[in-house]
Amino acid sequence: MAKKITGFIKLTIPAQNATPAPPLGPALGQRGVNIMEFTKAFNARTESIERGVPTPTIITVFGDKSFTFVTKTAPASYYLKKAANVKSGSNNPGREVAATVTMAQCREIAEMKMVDLSANDLDQGAKIIAGSARSMGFEVTE
Repeated sequence: MAKKITGFIKLTIPAQNATPAPPLGPALGQRGVNIMEFTKAFNARTESIERGVPTPTIITVFGDKSFTFVTKTAPASYYLKKAANVKSGSNNPGREVAATVTMAQCREIAEMKMVDLSANDLDQGAKIIAGSARSMGFEVTE
């Protein structure tokens, strides 16, 4: 018989930097999850990712206080800011241009995020990333 799911916790945690400090500790503590067990498992699973990369994580908590978790790829905005070498997007997207990215860079980002995108092929994925770039106030060039 399958375990009963008591809830889901959605957090963005820096890769290899999970600690019991807020916001992770309180979120897990409310559900009765062993915080140290989770932090060790998360840090071990994210060893292949560069330290500090924001990693969206969905934690499934079961009735017996056990858990499983799924890590996703970093948000497109993180990769776009890294590609454009800027700290943030425009304060007035559509009016001000914060940076410029190329379609080749969008294609590279789409390759990395393909498992999380709702696109059928790489070209469509690149268009999704380009749309995210435009909404951040970046200019997309060929």
